[in-house]
Amino acid sequence: MSHTAGTVRNTASAMSHTAAPLHPGAWWLWSLGLGTAATRTTNPLLLALLIAASAYVVATCRARAPWSHSYSAFLKLALAVLLIRLVFAVALGSPIPGTHVIATLPELPLPHWAQGIRMGGRITAESLLFAFYDGLKLATLLICVGAANALANPSRLLKSLPGALYETGVAVVVALTFAPNLIADVQRLRAARRLRGRPDSGIRGLLQVGLPVLEGALERSVALAAAMDARGYGRSAEVPAAVRRTTAALTLGGLLGVCAGTYGLLTAEGGTYGLPLLLAGVAAALAGLRLGGRRSLRTRYRPDRWDARAWLVAGSGAAVAALLTLAADADPAALHPGVVPLVAPTLPLWPAAAVLLALLPALIAPKEPS
Repeated sequence: MSHTAGTVRNTASAMSHTAAPLHPGAWWLWSLGLGTAATRTTNPLLLALLIAASAYVVATCRARAPWSHSYSAFLKLALAVLLIRLVFAVALGSPIPGTHVIATLPELPLPHWAQGIRMGGRITAESLLFAFYDGLKLATLLICVGAANALANPSRLLKSLPGALYETGVAVVVALTFAPNLIADVQRLRAARRLRGRPDSGIRGLLQVGLPVLEGALERSVALAAAMDARGYGRSAEVPAAVRRTTAALTLGGLLGVCAGTYGLLTAEGGTYGLPLLLAGVAAALAGLRLGGRRSLRTRYRPDRWDARAWLVAGSGAAVAALLTLAADADPAALHPGVVPLVAPTLPLWPAAAVLLALLPALIAPKEPS
């Protein structure tokens, strides 16, 4: 009996664990924290560690759903960005001086108004390494954003949006889910044609598969529009004119404050006023969104709760970003290895340990239900 009772308790705890998935906003805050950390360094070892941490969390926590397969697409996009950056460095040259010449391409003469730009010429190891570091930083940022797309359920993210952003959120979610569903339909129809012994490749196969795919996409769009109309989507409550004007002023002023505060933080002269202006802008924008949500007449069924696990997941990403920002100020040479002269990058210990905090979601976050 005790064994049976223990089994029942374990099953109940497992059901309760899977019944409370992580808030989708926590995944976005976690990934944005990793992306912010990637912008603070060009050390390829730290960037590779960030990529490995995000890949491990995605492999551990993502569900079997069409939107969860977007991570591989972001990996391919990141690789393409890195290759394009290297091609530009080879074809257009680089301002980085170097003495280790790898090859010399024929240089095309350019008019006088194109001074500062060259086509061809010497290709040095220093310029290629600088382009590789720069491209890898942008590629890591794209991969971190792809991790959020693969982990956060877009439907549940839409449900968690404030009422003032619901219309925009619907358009974004429909746009994000259209491509994965389209790919799934193409794979399903190609598999069906192979089972029937019909060609599934080439121009003929593509044309015969394309029409059913487009027809299915149109049917889904019509069904979505009918479902939204049946649920009363688009209705809004009447609010006083003063509230509408206050909402517009708070939202516009908050966005301007966020832009000005961000510019202040990025410049050396605005370090004193940047953070207070940014915080004031965020507070004003949130107040505007709060007032704007009064016009929305929708309700949420079983809304996602921001629990302790969501705080830990979002906090781990914020901690990685904060610690790498501090490391970039304390030891810039370690986080930005030089290329002139050529030196091998080293792995700084405590920034690397800070990046490992990004693995915390793999231990505490439940797998997203399929």
